[in-house]
Amino acid sequence: MAGRAQRSAAGPAPGLPLLLLPPPPLLLLLLAAAAALIRTGDGQNLVTEDVTVVEGDVATISCRVKNSDDSVIQLLNPNRQTIYFRDFRPLKDSRFQLVNFSNSELRVSLTNVSISDEGRYFCQLYTDPPQEIYTTITVLVPPRNLVIDIQKETAVEGEEIELNCTAMASRPATTIRWFKGNKELTGKSEVEQWSDMYTVTSQLLLKVGREDDGVPVICLVDHPAVKDLQTQRYLEVMYKPQVRVSQNYPVQGLTREGEPLELSCAAFGKPQPTDMRWLRVDDEMPQHVVVSGSNLLISNLNKTDNGTYRCEASNAVGKSHADYMLFVYDTTATTEPAVHDSRAGEEGAIRSVDHAVVGGVVAVVVFAMLCLLIILGRYFARHKGTYFTHEAKGADDAADADTAIINAEGGQNNSEEKKEYFI
Repeated sequence: MAGRAQRSAAGPAPGLPLLLLPPPPLLLLLLAAAAALIRTGDGQNLVTEDVTVVEGDVATISCRVKNSDDSVIQLLNPNRQTIYFRDFRPLKDSRFQLVNFSNSELRVSLTNVSISDEGRYFCQLYTDPPQEIYTTITVLVPPRNLVIDIQKETAVEGEEIELNCTAMASRPATTIRWFKGNKELTGKSEVEQWSDMYTVTSQLLLKVGREDDGVPVICLVDHPAVKDLQTQRYLEVMYKPQVRVSQNYPVQGLTREGEPLELSCAAFGKPQPTDMRWLRVDDEMPQHVVVSGSNLLISNLNKTDNGTYRCEASNAVGKSHADYMLFVYDTTATTEPAVHDSRAGEEGAIRSVDHAVVGGVVAVVVFAMLCLLIILGRYFARHKGTYFTHEAKGADDAADADTAIINAEGGQNNSEEKKEYFI
């Protein structure tokens, strides 16, 4: 018995698990902490909200008590330093200012917010047990600079140019959109991260035409920290001349023999054309033609002037032309020609006259055929009847064939006339 008693005092019996219990004071603390956590989770009495603020602006942190029991409220920074204890500020940072203090709220403002201020701020309520909740401050940084770089300041029509728009040092990364006038275009963006900042560059490839000259290309930024941030560049596009020939006299009229003709040439391009000249296509210019600047004058038209007259204009980009086809009519011509076109010239009028001549000839032929048909019809109508042979005449009254023949030759009288008398 004594041996068994000694084993019990020395330790547990072999084969039984060893149960280690903490000392009574530590056990009581652990139980109290667990109970505090359970009460805090079940009946949280503190309320706050996360704060998003633009760099340099003011952030306001509010710690509110739903059911106040006059417990002490305090606010701590991400480093667990006390910013405000009730209405007292232990932290020596003048950017924190008390906005409101009562038994149910502690509201504090933070001016001139920077990236270093971002993080979790803790609201604590000294109840039994203490309660704690945190709010997160998020700092937005708008792009510090927005620049468009263009590959070529001046482009030529038909070229493809490259434009780059860069939004520097923003947080979060920006979204860049492109517009040409009111039309949205698609670019290709790349993002670079430097510490907590992002730089975004978007590339746009654009094939330009003369209609793009003077049109703005806009780079616009989508970012939660800024609205309507954009920059633009105006396109400068050079293009070869556009040439147009117009007939000043006669105004929309026939070009007849003996009458004058005046043509004018207009050219527009970038740069503005400086070299303009008239020539006659596939032939020499008539000696009596007078060219004065952009105008061409023929004072006395004749049929030898027929042909194609061309106005050419050129600039640093290239050369263009417009043609006028001249057809001189007789003085008796009355048909109005089609309106002159700077490239078609008189071709429309010639075709119009040819169609009229063909139509007239066809009408005459049709009329002649109708007349011939009418005459033939009347002729056949008059000679319509029944024709009999001599043998058939008088056959209706004859008793036999011989009598029918005699009747056809004149009957008895004729028979008597053919009688011969013999002596």
